[in-house]
Amino acid sequence: MDIRQVITDKIIAMLEKGGLQARNRWAKSAQSGFPINGKTNERYNGVNVLILWNEAMERGYSSNVWMTYKQAESIGAQVRKGEKAVLCAYFEMVKRKPGEADQGETEEGGKTGFFPMCKPFWLFNVAQIDGLPESMTASPEATKEFNPIDDAEKLIAASGAVICHGGDKAYYSPSADHICLPKREAFTSPEFYYATALHELTHWTGHTSRLDRQFSKRFGDEAYAFEELVAELGSAFVSGHIGFVDMTLEDHADYVQSWLKVLKNDKTAIFTASKQACRAYDFILGNPPKVENRVQ
Repeated sequence: MDIRQVITDKIIAMLEKGGLQARNRWAKSAQSGFPINGKTNERYNGVNVLILWNEAMERGYSSNVWMTYKQAESIGAQVRKGEKAVLCAYFEMVKRKPGEADQGETEEGGKTGFFPMCKPFWLFNVAQIDGLPESMTASPEATKEFNPIDDAEKLIAASGAVICHGGDKAYYSPSADHICLPKREAFTSPEFYYATALHELTHWTGHTSRLDRQFSKRFGDEAYAFEELVAELGSAFVSGHIGFVDMTLEDHADYVQSWLKVLKNDKTAIFTASKQACRAYDFILGNPPKVENRVQ
């Protein structure tokens, strides 16, 4: 089984249902935060975020807490008979055999003499497991209180990004290193304003002085649209952190066909986009970027 292809096909299927629908699903799933491991309390990263968010939506789970069969068993809980696991992926550095060529498992390659091999692991949502402590199964609505608009303002201000208001377009200018947004009153709702601001803020993290994202060598003519996908995912991740549910952009449907073209031609592309979006999320929140999760 080609794990990368299986996962890429899942993401393509989501986008082919409609770009706006896919973004709405990501935004709605984000309301309960990043998927986390119930035993270690570590968050899942990269493409696993999209997979678990989508599965939670498909199956109607209100929790974003997951664990392996063995982890549930180790704390005295039991996955119910007949429940299906969710396929996720992690990368493991494998020593190259003498004379073995570079297998090109990821866009970045690995250390000399090693290559990153994509491997599967399977997770169950806490809703599929009996015998868990109540703290793991509590409704997220019962434990989370926040003022999302206030939190968004604080987060954007803390980034230090220069934001100018005026005109009729929203964009990030790498040469000037500032974000331009229309006046707040020009947006149909506060949610649309913050969705757009966080999208552009994700672009801002890619500046050469920050995360230095450059896709032109790999994706050519589709590099711009691919950066838009990173920004779309990054803004969804940040919106989940601050508690927005219905944050979607108003005018980005034209990128969907370009996203599909890239993903269909490159089975590692969604891994790259998700990884870079997680790095942007960490940068915006003031945390050091984390590596892709290993199997828990």
